[in-house]
Amino acid sequence: MSYFDAASSVALHPVARQALLASLDEGWADPARLYREGRRARMLLDAAREAAAEGVGCRADELVFTSSGTRAVHAGIAGALAGRHRIGRHLIVSAVEHSSVLHAADTHEAGGGSVTQVGVDRRGRVAPESYAAALRPDTALACLQSANHEVGTEQPVAEVAALCRESGVPLLVDAAQSLGWGPVGGDWSLLTASAHKWGGPSGVGLLVVRKGVRFAAQGPADERESGRAAGFENLPAIVAAAASLRAVRAEAEQEALRLRELTERIRQRVPRMVPDVEVVGDPERRLPGIVTFSCLYVDGETLLHELDRAGFSVSSGSSCTSSTLTPSHVLKAMGVLSEGNVRVSLPAGTAAEDVERFLEVLPGAVAGVREKLGAPAPAATVRQDVLVVDALGKRCPIPVIELAKVIGDVPVGALVRVLSDDTAARLDIPAWCDMREQEYVGEEPADRGTAYLVRRLS
Repeated sequence: MSYFDAASSVALHPVARQALLASLDEGWADPARLYREGRRARMLLDAAREAAAEGVGCRADELVFTSSGTRAVHAGIAGALAGRHRIGRHLIVSAVEHSSVLHAADTHEAGGGSVTQVGVDRRGRVAPESYAAALRPDTALACLQSANHEVGTEQPVAEVAALCRESGVPLLVDAAQSLGWGPVGGDWSLLTASAHKWGGPSGVGLLVVRKGVRFAAQGPADERESGRAAGFENLPAIVAAAASLRAVRAEAEQEALRLRELTERIRQRVPRMVPDVEVVGDPERRLPGIVTFSCLYVDGETLLHELDRAGFSVSSGSSCTSSTLTPSHVLKAMGVLSEGNVRVSLPAGTAAEDVERFLEVLPGAVAGVREKLGAPAPAATVRQDVLVVDALGKRCPIPVIELAKVIGDVPVGALVRVLSDDTAARLDIPAWCDMREQEYVGEEPADRGTAYLVRRLS
């Protein structure tokens, strides 16, 4: 079985396993106590903090350990907003942030704060000037991920941090996806990360708050971790997290070069081997191991099952894999195709032979899924020189499949009106038009669902 979902989590690094087992014997006592066992535990905790701080590029007394990366994000955002509440209650986030950031923003807004969501281009990248335009006198905090978890696009953190610094606004960086590859550059103010993303144990997060940043920890007071992370420290896991961060960093430069070659192989060959595929994300400014593509006329969940049966564990941002049938917020913000989406994220040590086998299996898997979904015949009628496709009650990717089947039945310049009650159609039909060089005219209300208008150009 080839595990290609490193962006979600990676297996425990051998160094982490060794450190974890050793710490179970030496780090079980309370590091806040002054007796021998407590002092020994304290020494382990201090050493782990020093090692993690070295990996981040911050002072040891600026870093605390939390119970997860999500907890670090929530604590960091809440604490920074509370510390600057006299400045205002305005929060800035990008449209492609991790759900933990967006959920924190929703909570802030529900509590009476205001949120500005900065958009991205089709490669998933924010423009620094968009952040500059969003800054206001009452802005308390801005958030920007270092790299995207779904498509691998790296963000211009240093440029945005400089603009925020000029306005006196702290920038919180979610570095969960990138920290294992190297420190985050720029004059950022707060940073969060998650150990299981780089080969440490799950249940360990990092929260860094630079000196001079106003910060007021929320919740009941606790003497642990500078009052910013309540509860008894999971010392064995913390030691393992810090040890594995140092270990993966020692291998990062060489491994990044190797994985970039493998992901570039996928980026280049998939569109040649599989028709009607869109590779998404920035082709150059991206993380080493992530490549994402979307396949027209494919049910994402079915495709993932086919690949799983063939021995490949991959992920997806497709609306077809969601129980709510809601498109990935990242793909939606980018304005790219969501149906049949596949995210391949290669862990360190991935063999080139496994990638080659994936490229051999993929075309057949996609063709098989398309054949299964091609059976339904489109229900089409002509009304006032407009071809109407009734796709009501049919889910991604059926509305697009039915549109593709009938577009050739109308003359050049004529319209096709697709009726759909699937929210994914609002994203996928315009994306299909862009890929097939047809004109997406827009949408209009219908008796049921929404009517999407497409003009045939060729």
